[in-house]
Amino acid sequence: MSAPNKSYDPVEVEALKPEEIDRVRDEALAAFAAAASLDALREAKVAHVGDRSPLALANREIGALPPQARADAGKRVGQARGAVNKALAARQAELEAERDERVLVEEAVDVTLPYDRVPPGARHPLTTLSERIEDIFVAMGYEVAEGPEVETEWFNFDALNIGPDHPARSTRDTFFVEGAAGGPDLVLRTETSSVQIRSMLERTPPIYVICPGRVYRSDELDATHSPVFHQVELLAIDEGLTMADLKGTLDHMVRSLFGEGVHTRLRPHYFPFTEPSAEMDMLCFRCRGESAGNPDRPCRTCSSEGWVELGGCGVVNPKVLTACGVDPEKYSGFAFGFGIERLLMFRHNVEDIRDMIEGDVRFTRPFGMEI
Repeated sequence: MSAPNKSYDPVEVEALKPEEIDRVRDEALAAFAAAASLDALREAKVAHVGDRSPLALANREIGALPPQARADAGKRVGQARGAVNKALAARQAELEAERDERVLVEEAVDVTLPYDRVPPGARHPLTTLSERIEDIFVAMGYEVAEGPEVETEWFNFDALNIGPDHPARSTRDTFFVEGAAGGPDLVLRTETSSVQIRSMLERTPPIYVICPGRVYRSDELDATHSPVFHQVELLAIDEGLTMADLKGTLDHMVRSLFGEGVHTRLRPHYFPFTEPSAEMDMLCFRCRGESAGNPDRPCRTCSSEGWVELGGCGVVNPKVLTACGVDPEKYSGFAFGFGIERLLMFRHNVEDIRDMIEGDVRFTRPFGMEI
């Protein structure tokens, strides 16, 4: 930029000539009008309104003019720049309006399309079956009890009359967890019976609780076994409870789950935490026992035996009551437990337990939603 000079003639400066200013103004207006998109308009803006545009460079030359010439030159340049900025704003508004109209058409959502184009998911059948079992016993006056999945050996074994040499306490059957230095040994609970122990310690008889939850065993994952599965156990402690009360409770449960006419039977067995103990079977809810000894009517659910094994049960061992501070001379009780996966498998003809844990929606969706 040249220094002020009284003899400086603005007519001789090419950038400040009236015809030159009119020319660059008209070029800018034409460029804005020709811009067909906002991106093209931004490029034209840089070329005609930016710091290196012809009008911006001409504006810088005004400062070098003598005072008597600056007003006229500044007026011409200012009017040209004002016209250019006005045209730029108008064209930008037009292009933005066109873009908004186009977006409304191109990105419109047809609300008349079928609402189920994306199939809905479903709650996992293990969850719905567990809650259905809970509802049956809550309706009978039971409470739902919960406990930690990482337990001490006392809650998981000792309080349940499972001796230190019992095979269940080996690493072949149980997952052990390293606890704090000097603290008790910890395990991943092998059954929800530990919740029954906690319930007896925390409550005063009479006690009626159902204990659903996740348990862990050192089993290989295959079609019928899993190292992690779900179990439901029940505990009732009151005065005068007997095996007859247990049998009636079991019959009510299976009728609620599988319909009228289904009942249970008890087979003698042994469990450290119950005495007497039994294995409980349920009359096959499909063949109603008619497939037993009848080759003309085979049944896949019960393998034509007429009965389906559910789990273990019995009268609570007095040693367990004593360990929990319950007087066995005054109170008695019964307990039972079974696996929810097993119940789901024969209830719905699921042949592979791995289908329940792989997370494939094609497995859960056929079960639908339950409220």
